[in-house]
Amino acid sequence: MTTSENAPAWPDHKPTALLVLADGTVLEGFGLGAEGHAVGEVCFNTAMTGYEEILTDPSYAGQLITFTFPHIGNVGTNDEDIETVNMAATPGARGVILRTAITEPSNYRATRDLDQWLKARGIIGLSGIDTRALTALIRSKGMPNAVIAHAKNGEFDLHGLKEEAREWPGLEGMDLVPMVTSAQRFTWDETPWVWEKGFGRLAEPEFNVVAVDYGIKRNILRLLAGVGAKVTVVPATTSAEDILALQPDGVFLSNGPGDPAETGKYAVPVIQKVIDSGTPTFGICLGHQMLGLAVGAKTRKMHQGHHGANHPVRDETTGKVEITSMNHGFAVDQATLPKGATQTHVSLFDGSNCGIALDGKPVFSVQYHPEASPGPRDSHYLFQRFADLMRAKKRA
Repeated sequence: MTTSENAPAWPDHKPTALLVLADGTVLEGFGLGAEGHAVGEVCFNTAMTGYEEILTDPSYAGQLITFTFPHIGNVGTNDEDIETVNMAATPGARGVILRTAITEPSNYRATRDLDQWLKARGIIGLSGIDTRALTALIRSKGMPNAVIAHAKNGEFDLHGLKEEAREWPGLEGMDLVPMVTSAQRFTWDETPWVWEKGFGRLAEPEFNVVAVDYGIKRNILRLLAGVGAKVTVVPATTSAEDILALQPDGVFLSNGPGDPAETGKYAVPVIQKVIDSGTPTFGICLGHQMLGLAVGAKTRKMHQGHHGANHPVRDETTGKVEITSMNHGFAVDQATLPKGATQTHVSLFDGSNCGIALDGKPVFSVQYHPEASPGPRDSHYLFQRFADLMRAKKRA
C-alpha cells in the first residue's frame, strides 16, 4: 500500500518524558507538569481518589509516585485539599507517573487542572506508560531508585540520567525531616471540613497539645482541633525541655519522610524524655516508628512499602478491622518489641506491625494515617482515644 505525497503525515509521538531506573532500564512516555528532572525512590499507590492530598503529603519527600488507578486528574485541584502546612511550600512527591494523560477537570470544587497545578508546584510528571507492569516490577524487585525527566523537545542526556539514578544512595540512612519540618513554632485551631460550611474554628479548647512536626499534615491538625485541642506545632529539633515547658496535656508525634533510624538520632532522646514525663503521647507514621525506637525496638526497610487508601488493619484491642490509609516504606520490627510495649494493630496484608501501646503508660502510636486525607474515616476514633487519655490525666 502506498500513500500520496500530499497525504497528511502521521503525528509525531516522540517521547517527552523518561523514567530511568538505577539498573539502566528506560521507560518512555509523555511529559506533564514541570520540566526538568528529579531523582527519588519509585513506589506505587493504590488509592483511587485523593491524588492532591497524596502529592502534597510531606511523607512522600524523596519519592516518585506511580498511581495504579489509570485516571488521575479528572476532578482537578483546589487549595482546600493541599496537605502541606505551608501552602506555598512544595515538600512532597518529587514526581508522578500516570497511565493516561490528564483530562479536563469535572468537579465544582476545582480551581485549576492538575497539569497546571503540577507546573506551579514544580512536580515533574510522566504519562503513557504501562503502570501495571511497573507496579509488578516493584512488587517483585522492590522499590527502585530512579530519575524522572521531562523535556518538551524530547532531548535528554540519557547517560547522565542513568548515572544519577545509579549513584543516588536511596532513602535508607537518609534524614529528610529537615526539608519538611516547620522553621518556627505556630498554633493551630482550624477544625475539620463540613459539607456546605467549610472549615471551622475551635472556640473553647479543652486541651493544650504540642505537635512535633516531622512533616505534619493539615488534616491531622484539624482532627486534633476537632477533639478540643489547641495545638502548638514545634520544629522537629525542639528539645524535650522546651516541649514540656509549654505544659502540654498531650504530645503528638507526626508523620514524616525518610529513615526513622536516621531521624531518630536526635528525635529519640526527646521522645524518651516526653514518655518519662508521663505526658499522654500519640504518634503516627514516622512518629510511630521513632516511638518504637525510643522504647528499644528496631525498624526495617520494607520490600515494596504500603501506599494506598485500602489497607486492612486489625485493632488487637477490640478485634475490629478497619480500612486505612497508608504511606510508609519502613516499619517497626514486631519481633524486636521489648517487654512493656504491646502490639495493638497489625496489617492484614502482610502481618507487619501497625500499632503499639506502652503498658501502664498513656502512650500509643499507629503506623497508618488515621486522619483519612485521603482515605476512609474508619480510624478517626484514635483521636478520641488520645483525647480520653488527656482527659483522664487531667482528672488524676
